[in-house]
Amino acid sequence: MSPLHRAIHARPGELGPALAAFALLLSLFGGYFMLRPVRETMGIAGGVENLQWLFSATFVAMLLAVPAFGWLNARVPRRVLLDCVYLFFASHLCIFAWLLWRTPDPLWTARAFYVWLSVYNLFVVSLAWSLLADVFNRRQAKRLFPAIAAGASLGGLLGPVLGGLLVGSLGTAGLLVLAALLLLPPLALRRYLMSWRAQGGAGRPGAEREPPERPVPGNPFAGISLVLGSPYLLGICAFVLLLSCTSTFLYFEQARLVAALFPDSQQQVRVFALLDFVVQALSLACQLFIAGRVAQRFGVGALLAGVPLLVALGFVGLALLPQFAVLAGVMVLRRVGEYAFVRPGREMLFVPLDAQQKYRAKNFIDTLVYRGGDALSAWLNALLNAIGLGAAAVALVGAGVALAWSALGWRLGRRHEQTQSSASPQEAKP
Repeated sequence: MSPLHRAIHARPGELGPALAAFALLLSLFGGYFMLRPVRETMGIAGGVENLQWLFSATFVAMLLAVPAFGWLNARVPRRVLLDCVYLFFASHLCIFAWLLWRTPDPLWTARAFYVWLSVYNLFVVSLAWSLLADVFNRRQAKRLFPAIAAGASLGGLLGPVLGGLLVGSLGTAGLLVLAALLLLPPLALRRYLMSWRAQGGAGRPGAEREPPERPVPGNPFAGISLVLGSPYLLGICAFVLLLSCTSTFLYFEQARLVAALFPDSQQQVRVFALLDFVVQALSLACQLFIAGRVAQRFGVGALLAGVPLLVALGFVGLALLPQFAVLAGVMVLRRVGEYAFVRPGREMLFVPLDAQQKYRAKNFIDTLVYRGGDALSAWLNALLNAIGLGAAAVALVGAGVALAWSALGWRLGRRHEQTQSSASPQEAKP
């Protein structure tokens, strides 16, 4: 085998699909992270004290979007579901580009874009990982997902750089059009991955259970009932809520300190872009050289539990020294840990499940539950501030949440390892 095979733990016949999955995430995240600094600046433009309203508006938008996705899921074969959703979002990026071109600085368009992009990024990412969980079996996922996830980090690394180089000539509206174009390569990559699935992946002869030529059965709200009826999915749901809570606490403190230290909007964009660059560079290194080895040696539980434990320690440090440098360090730690370790581990949890759970339950958890956690955490943060608790007290609350997040991650990892021990002989073959 080639050095690249060994580096990403790929077996014969798996390198092409692994690189295709890598490229899919690269294109997807490159477009999103090109726009992320713009979104953060638009959020601050409406006032940091109003951010919880944007979080709530995002949750309401999710309440409308999830049933619509469920309706589409029951009518479109899952082989082409990604195409329909990505083309839908690409068309909306073009509409926002036109609005921003017509009126460059409208406050309400900025707020609408903030909410829309917060819905967009969860849907396109969730669906991409649903596809990958459908294409690879559980043993392949454990070996390949950490390296595949590096495509997301490379996209997140190149996106802000590309945006910074082109925003002067294209403007914000032009960046939105470019992001829409970057949603097109995943359509061709999806076609290749689904073809390989039937030969060497989760759908090869003897392993097929649910042909991708059929839609995923169920009503628009089936994802909710699937989660409520499964202790395993409820555990994943709670894990995502705790992840969202710690993220939101740090996000609000970041917004407060950036607004206070960098009043100019262009400075804010540079700060957010620099943080994104550092996070993605470190994530890429961890995904290529560390995460796969951790998963192989210590299991999924180590991916899911280790990072929350470090974040808890970071919150304690932030309580003792609530300064921007400390916050930036904790933010980088959390985001690198999530992208390089937690995200691949979390996606592995869905691989052994059936199509309804991979597409319906997973989408419900990744979108509505995640944004619901954002909204609840945002109002909890506002309440803690309203009753007079300072940044140190909020950080200690965050530390407690992170410890619970770590404990649950370990339990979910152990449960996943138990299901893997009962894998079918066909699935166990390289």
